Amino acid sequence: MAGSERVAIVTGGANGIGAACARRLAEEGVRVVIADLDKRAGDALAQDLGAAKGRALFVSCDVSDKLAVANLMADTLSAFGQLDILINNAAITAKGDILELEASDFDKVMSVNLRGAFLVARAAARQMTRQIDEEDQRTEEARRRYAIVNMSSVNAVVSIADQLAYSTSKGAINQMTKAMALSLAPYGIRVNAIGPGSVNTDMLKTVNEDKAAMDSVLSRTPLARIADPDEIASIAWFLASKESSYITGTCIYADGGRLALNYVMKREDYED
Repeated sequence: MAGSERVAIVTGGANGIGAACARRLAEEGVRVVIADLDKRAGDALAQDLGAAKGRALFVSCDVSDKLAVANLMADTLSAFGQLDILINNAAITAKGDILELEASDFDKVMSVNLRGAFLVARAAARQMTRQIDEEDQRTEEARRRYAIVNMSSVNAVVSIADQLAYSTSKGAINQMTKAMALSLAPYGIRVNAIGPGSVNTDMLKTVNEDKAAMDSVLSRTPLARIADPDEIASIAWFLASKESSYITGTCIYADGGRLALNYVMKREDYED
């Protein structure tokens, strides 16, 4: 199916990695639904991506709310009549280690990052399988059309003491990705994840403004820089495209070499 005939939902799509994914999909001819709570940024991006021409739509959505997710799906089908791609990106953080983290903050992170990802993925998967059944589509055709991409993190594998909730949620995302991939493989729907390292988004804003914090990030990043959101969006498009038609149930880590590193580099290792 050509890009211009496909429809994607990008959760957390108004800013950062989500916005970059939405923009890349639109550039590839995919019609895009931007789901986010940031109405101002979401509306602006949708207009920029062709809302007036029926190429993009912003939907205000709290992914942790079951009714809001149902409304997101209804709005998507009302506008475009189908769903072919999901970029399951919405996430939040809450600072705190096992001694300090409040239960309410833990619950908030899990509600968005895990429950929200589950609710949207379930709604998307049900719609995709419905379309496959209605169109009597062959599996080999479906695997080139349908894709779910969950946004994981290197923190699903390694961790940071005061990001207990976030790390826990991303570890669970990896397992959910595998279980989803197994369930949906018979239909031809592929499910994968992306595990970014340090990316230049609002989440990393404080690091950019703090030399010591940036030194710490670079000390564990062999490529000695943080990523641009567009670099993550390129992987999302690859996983959503027919070029990855034999890939499912895996996570691609875009981390500048962090997971391969067995030691912390000194500043002189990466500074000329």
